[in-house]
Amino acid sequence: MAFLIKSMLPSNPLAGMMGGEEKAEEAAPKDPAAAAGMTREEYEEYQKQVVEEKMERDSEFLHKKAERATLRVCLRDKYRLPKSEQDENMLDMAGDDVDVPEELLKMVDEDATEEEEKDSILGQMQNLQNMDMDQIKEKASATLAEVKTKAEEKCSVM
Repeated sequence: MAFLIKSMLPSNPLAGMMGGEEKAEEAAPKDPAAAAGMTREEYEEYQKQVVEEKMERDSEFLHKKAERATLRVCLRDKYRLPKSEQDENMLDMAGDDVDVPEELLKMVDEDATEEEEKDSILGQMQNLQNMDMDQIKEKASATLAEVKTKAEEKCSVM
């Protein structure tokens, strides 16, 4: 009985009431240029511009990535860290025209000069000037006294 009722009634009872949907679908233009409100030539020119802009953005992005990879390679060389295959591949893809940005080079150079100053004799002397001599004397005498007591404990002659 249910089968008979289902076969007599339409599967979508509202389909007959909403006949406007079919007309709207038919009225929608199938051409993307017409949908965008442009002529075919304008639409093609617009698509060319979009593709060119995307290619330009991608090339700038790759160039920036290559600059960063160059800087990482320089830092790895400086600090004797293991090389990264990913950075080397990025540099190979970008070609030889990649330079490190000037701002980053300045930062690296400043760090290098600071490290050289700290490693030099003058840098070590400045560190000595900043230390408290009384505290150093106290530590030295405490260490000497500690060594003397341990030696007395271990040696029967002393």
